[in-house]
Amino acid sequence: MAEVRPHVTVTDDPSGSVVVATLDDGTVAGRAFYDRRGTTVTFTHTEVDPAFGGQGIGSQLAAGALGLVRQAGGTVVPLCPFIRAYMAKHPEHDDLLRTATDFGTRTAGPGTPNAPAHDAAGE
Repeated sequence: MAEVRPHVTVTDDPSGSVVVATLDDGTVAGRAFYDRRGTTVTFTHTEVDPAFGGQGIGSQLAAGALGLVRQAGGTVVPLCPFIRAYMAKHPEHDDLLRTATDFGTRTAGPGTPNAPAHDAAGE
């Protein structure tokens, strides 16, 4: 039997700096919190109501949130571990990534996603 996932509507609430996942009955099932600086959206935390865990709400929320950033012509800094993991599994969103080099400084360490490569001397 096919698994039925709830339908989720993903909307941005800029006044609260949060993207909200709402079920058809109006229940808020999840939220992705962010900071916005210009067109750069830094996702800081994602949460799904435990009552809806394991139903794909988080993935729908992440996909919708990234879609909203794309529609606005923005870029993403995925500080939130969930959003970062989602993006790692979905390379179709790689073009949204804002890397440390975009800021003119190196802020990511070796082994960190988007960190510059080092040679054997660590240079």
